[in-house]
Amino acid sequence: MKEIKCPKCGTVFTIDEGSYNEILEQVRKNHLDEEIEKTKKAVEEKYIAILESEKTKLLSETKDKEKAKDERINELLHKVELLEKSSQDEVTKALSKKDVEIAELKGKINLAEMETKNKVNEAIAKEKEIQEKLKREKIELEGKLDSDKKEFLIQLKAKDEQVAFYKDYKAKQSTKDIGEDLEKYCHNEFDKIRAITYPRAYFEKDNDVVEGTKGDFVFRDYDENGTEFLSIMFEMKNENDETASKHKNEDFFKKLDEDRKKKNCEYAVLVSMLEPDSDLYNNGIVDVSYRYPNMYVVRPQFFLPIIALLDAASKKNSKALALIEEERQRNIDVTNFEQKLSDFQTAFGKNYDLATRQFNSAIEEIDKTITHLQKVRDELTRSGNNLRLANDKAQGLSIKKLTKDSPSLKAKFEAIDTEDK
Repeated sequence: MKEIKCPKCGTVFTIDEGSYNEILEQVRKNHLDEEIEKTKKAVEEKYIAILESEKTKLLSETKDKEKAKDERINELLHKVELLEKSSQDEVTKALSKKDVEIAELKGKINLAEMETKNKVNEAIAKEKEIQEKLKREKIELEGKLDSDKKEFLIQLKAKDEQVAFYKDYKAKQSTKDIGEDLEKYCHNEFDKIRAITYPRAYFEKDNDVVEGTKGDFVFRDYDENGTEFLSIMFEMKNENDETASKHKNEDFFKKLDEDRKKKNCEYAVLVSMLEPDSDLYNNGIVDVSYRYPNMYVVRPQFFLPIIALLDAASKKNSKALALIEEERQRNIDVTNFEQKLSDFQTAFGKNYDLATRQFNSAIEEIDKTITHLQKVRDELTRSGNNLRLANDKAQGLSIKKLTKDSPSLKAKFEAIDTEDK
């Protein structure tokens, strides 16, 4: 049975092991969903920024193309004016070339629109891929939670076995070296699981005397980078039932706290067989932090469970601190990014309005030019017969003959010919 205290009213009620595990699993799952939602939101914001960037790039490219197109149209119009003055045949050719170039420009515009659509579709596909990845990661995390739950049940079973062993151990213990025997018991129990459960941990007898005092054992555990994330000062206390003066657990709290500070340990644990009839200490792991910081009192059967609980909590705290620091840096980046994005959106909105007006104006001018050129083309077509007749009359003439006695006119024709080439 487990006791749970209501955080609002302070009522303590008892539930069975199965209900306790269901509540624990719900809490873990809710926390997991919140983390996944945060990650999903960050990914969505990232790809929205990518889409905005692509949009800006495409608008810039379109603007450059429109500018080039306008310059080309002006250049062609200028040539059309020259051609109108020189030869109707050249005008016809220029109009035909103009139609081709306009068609090419329209094709390029259509191609740019298609490229934009393709990039948007690619961004949508990437977002779907990320959502699938998050879904797979959620399934993996849920599997890990199930695995942790099974491991916890295994530890509970081991604890029950330790309780049975402790009862047998207490029944068989002798009055000789009874305190030392408890230390050996704890050391042997730890050595049984050291290689598998705590491969990087240090757990040895404290032989380093500091200011005239020392504890019994020091436990330190390290992560894969060699960084210490947990340290415990242990004191083992046993007492012969036939001893005249009986000690209490709190008689050793002060010394244990001093030893913890001198050896730079985070936690202090008193493994005690004192006060065997105490309901408080027989209840399991007792937190006495209200007397001295980070201090616990346990019976020998809870020696390994207290290490496991503190080790797991410290690992989570270590990861949480790393995540908090990472999130803090990320929030700073997000704040700067949001400010830059806001400034960019304001400037972009103004530029977009201006570019839209210019673009629409340019389209109208192009339509007017096309209409004008079409009228010129129709007029030139209608004058085809007159040009044919004039051509028949002019068959005997040539530029060389006409400019023979006019050097200045000859030079102008040669300049026009050079420019056309």
